[in-house]
Amino acid sequence: MKPPPFDYIAPDSLEEALELLAQHGDDIKILAGGQSLIPALNFRLAQPTILLDINSVPGLDYIRAENGNGGIQLGAMVRQRKMERDNLIAARAPLLHETMPFIAHPQIRNRGTLGGSMAHADPAAEMPVIAVASEALITIQSSRGKRIASARDFFKGMFMVDCNPTEMLVEVEWPVLPERSGTAFVELARRHGDYAMMGVATVVSMNDDGSCASARLVYLNAGDAPVFAEKAAHTLIGEAPTEELFSAAAEIASKEEMDPFGNLHASPEYQRHLAGVLTVRALKRAFEKAAEGDW
Repeated sequence: MKPPPFDYIAPDSLEEALELLAQHGDDIKILAGGQSLIPALNFRLAQPTILLDINSVPGLDYIRAENGNGGIQLGAMVRQRKMERDNLIAARAPLLHETMPFIAHPQIRNRGTLGGSMAHADPAAEMPVIAVASEALITIQSSRGKRIASARDFFKGMFMVDCNPTEMLVEVEWPVLPERSGTAFVELARRHGDYAMMGVATVVSMNDDGSCASARLVYLNAGDAPVFAEKAAHTLIGEAPTEELFSAAAEIASKEEMDPFGNLHASPEYQRHLAGVLTVRALKRAFEKAAEGDW
């Protein structure tokens, strides 16, 4: 339960941090909140020769309105507890706001960061799933410049992201929802704060006639990355929201579009069952919000 030896560096600017990554990228692990990295070090699942602590880097902990389109931009070092309590997030990113209390425990959220959770890419974590469901945009930076990736393209597999060793995730942009939209996040864990056995995030919007205009269904702990159930979501488009329709979509998602691994607490078959039940609950809640204009 002791980490392997490493050199510790705490840069005081983003430029210095990016230059260090350019020089030593393959040997470096970035320390943000440390809620996943420190246990991995102690178990020697991670053995970097350099620990790059970015907690002293200024300008990475902002929450601000995005100019022009009504979305919001969040710096990589924003603490999860700050996100949970922020009024701008509550107003402009409802799915993010309603999901935050499900992430671990308050003690973890006090230190855990947005960027750390995203870059860690645990398939059982909530943050990657709601980023994909929200069609978030991720800014990745190196000493050579910036690039932007969609959340759906960013997550490549279990603990794998589209970010090479010389790059750092620096910002996530949450787009604004269209009018007549609704969101919901539902998960089931044995105890509140534990990793969920299954969870689903959904974003829907409605036409003026009450039919479904768009829908996204994304699952956690249903594969080696956030599982986007595209076929199930497509069955909702153009249809009036009914419980029978939700059940049909849930059947497709749980039976055809996911590959849960199972674990000590839930077999793959039980995870599929949970996915079906939770999908119906999430869709019902999201469409109720959309109909009420509570977006």
